[in-house]
This record gives sequence, structure tokens and C-alpha cells, in this order.
Amino acid sequence: MTERGSNPISPRTDDEMKHELEGHMRSGRPTHVEEASAPEPPADDDIRVDTGGPVPPPGEERDRARAEAEADSLRLDLARHLDRTAFPADRRSVLEALEAHHATDPVLEAARDLPEDGTYTNVTEIVEALGHRPTR
Repeated sequence: MTERGSNPISPRTDDEMKHELEGHMRSGRPTHVEEASAPEPPADDDIRVDTGGPVPPPGEERDRARAEAEADSLRLDLARHLDRTAFPADRRSVLEALEAHHATDPVLEAARDLPEDGTYTNVTEIVEALGHRPTR
């Protein structure tokens, strides 16, 4: 049955266009590149603008990442030297367990900064008591 109407595109052209769009419809992205309209991928040093929030001042994101890495490193070092049997623990118990397991000096120094009156049920609570934010 022939369609009637004022379609400026012939049925053959219409079928060709449907065939060209089939890959795009399945994948959700263009299937062949036209240089004039295809965006370039972002470079490594491009500034991200799609963060969805306010753009941090220069260095703030780097400082935040460094603080998170330090907290993660401290958490790993503490977990390496503290058994589950050490908890619940106070400052003195944490220091004794770290010394018994030959913890490194930076870990011992960090544990010496724990408040005297605190009681901790796991390593994360110790890291938070030392002023580090929990990550993820």
C-alpha cells in the first residue's frame, strides 16, 4: 500500500536513513565520526567543569586527596598492627598493642595523640579520633 502525503523524502531514501540510524539507536552514540561535529576527548590537563558543585580553589582538591590518602595509610598501618582482640581499647591499650606488634614510629606518634579518655571499638574510630574524616 502506498502512502500518500507531502513527504519530500522518497521511500528508498527513508529506508537508507533508517539503516544509517540503526547503529546509533542501538548504541546510544554516533557510529561514525564526522570531524566537524564530533567533540574531542578531554585532555589530561583540562579543567573539569562537570563536577555538579562549586569549583574548588586551586590546590583544595589536591589537599583533600592528600589528606584522604594519609588517613587511608594510617588506617591500613593501624589495622596491620592491631588484632580484633585488642578492641575495645583505650589509648594505653592501643599503644601497648602497637608496641607489641612493632609498629613504625609514625604510627606510634599518631597513636600518642589519641585523647586519654577515649574508648575505641575499631580502627576507624581511632582514625576519626585523630582528626581524619572517614573516606567512602
